[in-house]
Amino acid sequence: MNKKGFLPICLAASIAALLGSVDVRAQGDATAVASTAPAASTPREVRKANRALSRKVYAALAKHKEIEAGSISVVARGGAVTLDGTVTNASQIETVVAVAKAVPGVKSVTSKLSVHRPMGQ
Repeated sequence: MNKKGFLPICLAASIAALLGSVDVRAQGDATAVASTAPAASTPREVRKANRALSRKVYAALAKHKEIEAGSISVVARGGAVTLDGTVTNASQIETVVAVAKAVPGVKSVTSKLSVHRPMGQ
């Protein structure tokens, strides 16, 4: 066989092998497909993702100067965010919850916020 005939045959064999592997996977049972899925996150990765989401919520709250974010704690667990702490007036509770819900990755928000007026007011 000459060099000109060798390249198309190799290319055709490569394409056939590639298509064959795709067909096998597509026709395989659910177990074969499931085994190619990424492994579940490790506890360390989950904690890291939760901390990152909490920081995103804090950053979003910090952009709103009318919110005293220093008196609010944010706990994230798998996209569920819990807000705890105090705000200076009731309307801020709605604002804080709305800001938290708008953060990408937040699936739900639970508010345990309460109104606390500074002494002398």
